[in-house]
Amino acid sequence: MTGNAMPLPSVAKKRSTRARTIKFGISKLGVTLFTASMAMIFLLPLGYMILTSVKDNSQITALNAPLWPASPEQYTAADGTVYTVYQVTINGSERDLALEKPGRVQSTFIDPKDGSEVLWQGNWRSLSSVWSFAPKFDNFSTVLDVLNFPLLLRNTLIVSLIGTFGAVSSAVIVAFGFARFRIPGKDGLFLVLIMTIMLPFQVLLIPQYIAFRAIGWTGTWLPLIVPVFFANAYNVFLLRQYFLTLPRELDEAAQLDGASPLRILWSVIVPQAWPAIIAVSLFHFFFSWNDFFAPLIYLNSHPELATMTVGLQAFSATYASSGSGYLTQSASLLAMIVPVMIFFVAQRVFMRGVVISGVEK
Repeated sequence: MTGNAMPLPSVAKKRSTRARTIKFGISKLGVTLFTASMAMIFLLPLGYMILTSVKDNSQITALNAPLWPASPEQYTAADGTVYTVYQVTINGSERDLALEKPGRVQSTFIDPKDGSEVLWQGNWRSLSSVWSFAPKFDNFSTVLDVLNFPLLLRNTLIVSLIGTFGAVSSAVIVAFGFARFRIPGKDGLFLVLIMTIMLPFQVLLIPQYIAFRAIGWTGTWLPLIVPVFFANAYNVFLLRQYFLTLPRELDEAAQLDGASPLRILWSVIVPQAWPAIIAVSLFHFFFSWNDFFAPLIYLNSHPELATMTVGLQAFSATYASSGSGYLTQSASLLAMIVPVMIFFVAQRVFMRGVVISGVEK
């Protein structure tokens, strides 16, 4: 009986619970590691850009240079001569010595500690330089002077902020109509509106340019601002999905108090829809901030009206070919400051609006 005794139900239940806990922990650890790996891969280009933005061309082209921003250590002799410091192995120990007289077979070094000369047998080209951490923050001041960054920032903010206001305000009105009004054929009209998302912008590019040129809008910000005041289908979809989650009883109560549809929209719907409105605002602001094609077409030959993306492209074309690509990275990092700050400030409300409006699904 004792040899064939079955475990008690309570003991078996504890073992089963422990096994499920261990399995869940392993699964959770696997998901965490996978997520961290994907995040690291996604952030690698950003990390490279940040590190490159504070380097100089000598480090980028040097062999065996470290990944972090650094510069070779230098030793200044009593006569004012500057020598580069290398890692030299002498009698099994590594020493940091300044190269005075290089040679293929024998080289003469100076010990920076006491200024004495040291003979070393070997080819000095096989030695590694001693690097010290030295970020080049002067790159940013160079970019600010050469790129005319304040002008580009002002132009981009004007186009992005005015465009965001027009896009969001028009989308709120249209989405309110689709979410609350009883219109014959409303579902069909909404389907047609959603289908316009699949229409490539290249199809309308030439007709729009011809129309804007005919009315004299080319060379101004109007082609970048005015069209967004006519609701975008994507923004309307997000806001409509959010408006449908709001109870209609609030509208009916406001109607009993004599509120008009616009009054209901302004006093009832909008105060409760701020997460979705902020999400849509950020979506359009980032799109307008990063838009390159439209400003390039309509603001051509007008550098005083150029936005950030067009200015960065011209800056990159000028300096990337001359071996100053690190300045392009510095300029791109400066251009990211405003969007990143806005996103982190509104991150909580933005994520709430994205989840509730259905984008996450």
